[in-house]
Amino acid sequence: MPLISRFYGISIYLHFRDHEPPHFHAIYGEYEAMISIADGSLLKGNMPERALKLITEWSSQHRSTLLKNWEDIRNKKHYQRIEPLR
Repeated sequence: MPLISRFYGISIYLHFRDHEPPHFHAIYGEYEAMISIADGSLLKGNMPERALKLITEWSSQHRSTLLKNWEDIRNKKHYQRIEPLR
């Protein structure tokens, strides 16, 4: 499970053999969630509201790179680390 980015204690991962729809995994302390790449919505799990807002902001800034990474990782190609939210 490649680490794509890390910011404010939030780690963002993509899985090699993950299922549709395109999404990423966010881990913050004991919280874990699946987040839609398309719109930043919470698909599964739970996350504190403040952390979810940060994740949504970050994902909207990097949507095209996230989608490219989603495809590249699923096709076992090289992926890019993505800058953290600042």
